[in-house]
Amino acid sequence: MGSATLFTGVDVHFSIPYPSHSTKFSSKPFSVRCKSSSSSSKSPPKSQPKPTLSDSDQTHPQSPSLSEQLKPLSKTILTGDISGRPHLVSKPKSTWINPTKPRPSVLSLQRHKRHNYSYNPQIRDLKLFAKKLNESESESDDEGEFLAVLEQMPHPPTRENALLLLNSLKPWPKTYLFFNWIKTQNLFPMETIFYNVTMKSLRFGRQFQLIEELAEEMISTGVELDNITYSTIITCAKRCNLFDKAVKWFERMYKTGLMPDEVTYSAILDVYAKLGKVEEVLSLYERGRASGWKPDPIAFSVLGKMFGEAGDYDGIRYVLQEMKSLGVQPNLIVYNTLLEAMGRAGKPGLARSLFEEMVGSGVVPDAKTLTALVKIYGKARWARDALELLERMRSNGWPMDFILYNTLLSMCADLGLVEEAENLFEDMEKSEHCRPDSFSYTAMLNIYGSGGNVDRAMQLFDEMSERGVAINVMGCTCLTQCLGRARRIDDLVKVFDVSLARGVKPDDRLCGCLLSVVSFCEETQDVNKVLSCLHQANPKLVAFVNLLGEKKIGFETFKEEFRIILTDTAVEARRPFCNCLIDICRNRNHLHERAHDLLYLGTLYGLYPGLHNRTAKEWCLDVRSLSVGAAHTALEEWMATVSKIVRREEALPEVFSANTGTGTHKFSQGLASAFASHVKKLAAPFIQSEEKAGCFVATRKDLVSWVQSKIISPAAVV
Repeated sequence: MGSATLFTGVDVHFSIPYPSHSTKFSSKPFSVRCKSSSSSSKSPPKSQPKPTLSDSDQTHPQSPSLSEQLKPLSKTILTGDISGRPHLVSKPKSTWINPTKPRPSVLSLQRHKRHNYSYNPQIRDLKLFAKKLNESESESDDEGEFLAVLEQMPHPPTRENALLLLNSLKPWPKTYLFFNWIKTQNLFPMETIFYNVTMKSLRFGRQFQLIEELAEEMISTGVELDNITYSTIITCAKRCNLFDKAVKWFERMYKTGLMPDEVTYSAILDVYAKLGKVEEVLSLYERGRASGWKPDPIAFSVLGKMFGEAGDYDGIRYVLQEMKSLGVQPNLIVYNTLLEAMGRAGKPGLARSLFEEMVGSGVVPDAKTLTALVKIYGKARWARDALELLERMRSNGWPMDFILYNTLLSMCADLGLVEEAENLFEDMEKSEHCRPDSFSYTAMLNIYGSGGNVDRAMQLFDEMSERGVAINVMGCTCLTQCLGRARRIDDLVKVFDVSLARGVKPDDRLCGCLLSVVSFCEETQDVNKVLSCLHQANPKLVAFVNLLGEKKIGFETFKEEFRIILTDTAVEARRPFCNCLIDICRNRNHLHERAHDLLYLGTLYGLYPGLHNRTAKEWCLDVRSLSVGAAHTALEEWMATVSKIVRREEALPEVFSANTGTGTHKFSQGLASAFASHVKKLAAPFIQSEEKAGCFVATRKDLVSWVQSKIISPAAVV
């Protein structure tokens, strides 16, 4: 059968895999439109709407350039603006694609060849002269002095001599001055390599503006920009956090017909990852893989870090599977990145397995590896694993730095490991390079403060003064809490005054600590001393504390004053402030009504979002985020509400429960015992659950009988 010419519009839809699971990926469709000529006598061409072309696209309408071929990539995938994208009126028909014609490659699999320097017999003299230039005191703003030194050049500035000197200069201002001086001499044409060497020096100084000016100069003068040029521009923009600039220059590569090599491709993957554009990163990765690219450990490190910051465990697992399928052995950088990612994803068990795999493969962990693992164990409260890791670190002689020591101390503070912390602190004192600093002392103050070892905590505080170690606001907070619990108010005032004199600026956490001390002070004199300290840090808060006892203040005025306090307080400190204020009211017998007002307002302003949980079968009171006084107040409010429902004979669930939680910290006292005492005081029919610690349960029958035998109101119950 004879064949005739066929001209058909091909609309192909690809799916971008996204590793939401290890083997299944969600898809985001995008279109690749291309034109092909074939033969058929029975398939007349169908008219297709022509897409709008830019001016650059219309320059060569009959021979599409590489930028046109990659237009779906540079115009739809790599840009963040989707407002201008055309919308399909109807679902396009699927079209057969010739498998013998692969998709256009998006990168070059051959790295750009470095320039081979020819032997220069004058190299020794020029190296000595470059050293003289590097050691000179002239700076970028002293151009005259620098040019005067250049007059002493031992040999004429030929192309080879100039390039050798340019490559030997270390400070970027001198490199830039020498480059401009070469241009003014007009001794030879300025080639790409001169610009590349200068740009690399500027990149060390994070001088992106100068690099971009040189790139624009290359374009205007017709000097070719190669892969090294673009890679330098993109990586400098990345270091300067100018990610949009990096994307701009990457897209320009395709428009000019230049394929990025593996180095540039990995760099732009990191740029898109830092921008949080996960789908774009995966699109680039998949298209690179389809082009035959075998990613190196750096590229996988970028993917692992991206998924880790998102807490996406499935994405992390996808990276590990890809590396395994390609036979890429992770290096130390990749392992560190993946361990940090596991920590963010909340997978301590998998992090431990990955660490064992790393050690088993012969990769020696560094301080960064161990720091990441210690943080994971501390966050998961895996005390035994943390201690085993600490013993392995000592027995294997693994490296330890400041950050690792302080992370270990912080972990010991969180887990209540006093003896281990003291041994670590002693090791730091004996070390030549990791002497205890402010954060080290803060961790120890936290440990002794949590354990109630007031004397040792005060010894450390005095030791800090003697050794000239600055105390920070966290250390002051830990010591203040410790002294407050021990009722050593005079020492508390001394520590506060000394800390302020040393430059400590009180924050909301320290103010909340002082407010907490006020709540359990029994003597009026002690209360006034603590309020005097608090007044120096937050006078508005002290004024509101004094307002609690004003009976003439109406509820609306009280509500507005409380709202102002919350507005001026950091979000994470608002609930602790409210808890402490309720405790203050509870400890003053005549202010119980104010305690209920504060609980109501705290609930109104969203400070206790999970306080009440109701289902058809169970009503639950969750007081785990409340202080003791606030929990007592919440229980009274809850029982008063239930009493009203019983009297109205409305439907009630079968089970009522109150959850106080159990303190996971070694020194944590928890709410359970205090809550149980208050339940007993109210004679409420709640009993502690045998199956779940920190949970109190009552049946509907028992609670209704209790309500009918006793009338409860929030104002009457104490």
